[in-house]
Amino acid sequence: MVIHNIDPVWDKNSKILILGSFPSVKSREEGFFYGHPQNRFWRVLSAVIGCPLPLCIDEKRAMLIKNRIALWDVVASCDITLSSDSSIKNAEANDLLPIIAGSEIEHIFTNGGAADRLFKKYCFSSVKTESHRLPSTSPANAAYSLPRLIDEWKVILDFIS
Repeated sequence: MVIHNIDPVWDKNSKILILGSFPSVKSREEGFFYGHPQNRFWRVLSAVIGCPLPLCIDEKRAMLIKNRIALWDVVASCDITLSSDSSIKNAEANDLLPIIAGSEIEHIFTNGGAADRLFKKYCFSSVKTESHRLPSTSPANAAYSLPRLIDEWKVILDFIS
């Protein structure tokens, strides 16, 4: 059983929540979300919101908070092989209610199909907020180029301004 070791990023002014599935090995080692250099999350998000690419954890956290974006993962613990979402078994979900109740979050976005399926399976019944699936920023999602990901992720702009 692997335990999620990264605290959520959010504050009372957060307007949207972006959920991943479970942190990769590299992210768990780094202690922050999307730590693998080939994951395009930070490049996509910074391009969408028009900010310089954040280079360290403090810059990443500040960019999220400044733009009213909360970030966490669906799964709190699970059996997983390396970083493979498809290998997730015996998942236990994070409790999203304190974040939603303590903020202005009205919209939830999931980063890819696995996060969306896990959210619907484990979290929707308690939060009663629909999720909007965005294409995964994982390098395994080779069907999406960086410009195409940026274009698809621009939908979040309608909810954070």
